[in-house]
Amino acid sequence: MNLVDAGTEYHRHMDTRYDVVIVGGGVTGCATALFLAREPGFDGTVLVVERDPTYENAPSAKATGGFRQQFSTPENIRIGLFGVHFLKHIGEYLAIGGEAPDVGFRENGYLLLATESMLPTMLDDNAVQRDLGVDVHFRAPDELRARYPWIDTGGIAGGFLSDSNEGYVDPYSLLQAYRRKARSLGVDFVQDEALSVQGDGARVTGVTLAEAGVVACGVVVNAAGAWGAPEFCASLGVELPIESRKRVTFVFECREPIGATPLTITETGVAFRSEGKGFISNVSPPPEQDPVTKDTGIDYHLFDELIWPALASRVPAFEAIKLTGAWCCHYDYNTLDENLIIGRTPAYENFYLAAGFSGHGLQQSPAAGRALSELIAFGEYRTIDLTRFGYERVLAGEAIREANCY
Repeated sequence: MNLVDAGTEYHRHMDTRYDVVIVGGGVTGCATALFLAREPGFDGTVLVVERDPTYENAPSAKATGGFRQQFSTPENIRIGLFGVHFLKHIGEYLAIGGEAPDVGFRENGYLLLATESMLPTMLDDNAVQRDLGVDVHFRAPDELRARYPWIDTGGIAGGFLSDSNEGYVDPYSLLQAYRRKARSLGVDFVQDEALSVQGDGARVTGVTLAEAGVVACGVVVNAAGAWGAPEFCASLGVELPIESRKRVTFVFECREPIGATPLTITETGVAFRSEGKGFISNVSPPPEQDPVTKDTGIDYHLFDELIWPALASRVPAFEAIKLTGAWCCHYDYNTLDENLIIGRTPAYENFYLAAGFSGHGLQQSPAAGRALSELIAFGEYRTIDLTRFGYERVLAGEAIREANCY
């Protein structure tokens, strides 16, 4: 299915009142709709509102697709564990007519490289991961070279390599699988722009859409992403510490074949992985080159000045590569601590947030969608307790330290 065809499917009949209106039809919004629709304890109606169903600059369709558990925060680790469980049992969640979708999951692993100065912290983080059942182990330089002859380990103390349960998917395939399954369970989708929220005391009562007008509802979920979540919250006087930050992914070919690679993150933060016969790579720009923006231009200087030198220093074969493409998307970057903000807003008991993923939205969408469905259906988290990631920490200015925000 191409993007244009996918977009036309959003033009559907819709009612004037829904039990739940989800603003944002990316992976988190669609996952929330899916888990609500399949929850036996919830029998309400659900509407998903998406401004741009082509997803032209959305990370939901243009992320690098990684799923990992190599985090330092227990909640993020548990989110990652459920994410890979979801992928490995995708038929249980997303099959239609007995046919499970192919989202291109490749269990090629993650490899996080460490210098001597980074090693103590990363060893502590790995201990937390392993206590929670994560299959990631430290590998010394000689072990890495034996397993991956293409790597140059000069200047690093080793790396943390997953033996199972980490890898990547095709983002657009997962997004469409969420959406198709949710539709099959009765969720309505509409292409429209959510302009504002109506409130009455401590409750929201409806959403104003640009074309359809006011849609009354019992619950609103703000999953509008970088280009909508802060503005939509502002209509209620709720401030989010979220900015739109551009991230560019580059595609290249290598003259010398080295085979499939894990999703490798170098000690400088440059990430790369194999993609078919080629490779993709990206990096978070340094602060002075990372403005708040909705610009969609490709910053080729990042590849020339930051990415290529780092690639060539770790993989000598990458000294001779050919850049063949690039694309960008925009992260909903949480300036407080780069972690998601999820749950109710204190001022409005039926207004929920799923925002600030800072590049982790795709891999965290299964757990985030399930968590929101639990809050809406039962008033509490029943699987992973994500209370620490609530909006209250924003009000208090209390950042959660996450050492592995790549």
